[in-house]
Amino acid sequence: MCDTPLWGVSGGVVAAFFAYLSYSHLSSGDFSLPHTWWTTLAYAVWTVVIGGLLTETCCWRERIFFSLMLLILLLGLAFSAWSNAPEHAVRQLRIAATALWAVAAIASLTTAFGAKDKTGPAQPDSLEGAK
Repeated sequence: MCDTPLWGVSGGVVAAFFAYLSYSHLSSGDFSLPHTWWTTLAYAVWTVVIGGLLTETCCWRERIFFSLMLLILLLGLAFSAWSNAPEHAVRQLRIAATALWAVAAIASLTTAFGAKDKTGPAQPDSLEGAK
């Protein structure tokens, strides 16, 4: 993501869409979450996928983005499996998810438009290569 602006912009657009979707649920007073086994399975699969992608990150901005995504999905997984969660806890989750999606969108856009990570010039593998 850090080397290709297209992926940073794509991640930002998708995260912004989910922030908007989550906000629309909040503004309409809909705090419910589906508790079907399909929903829980989908959260579990996406958690594994994002967890795997987190191990493949190349820069700190990418790590922040995928860490936020993983946190959002873990919260969704927990609350989709917890069918008798108190309404105030689900409401707080919706608020937190909206904020996390918005922060994830910003984090993704920083991978596209942020300064490149500078690791310095390549170092030779041996002292002989330095001559």
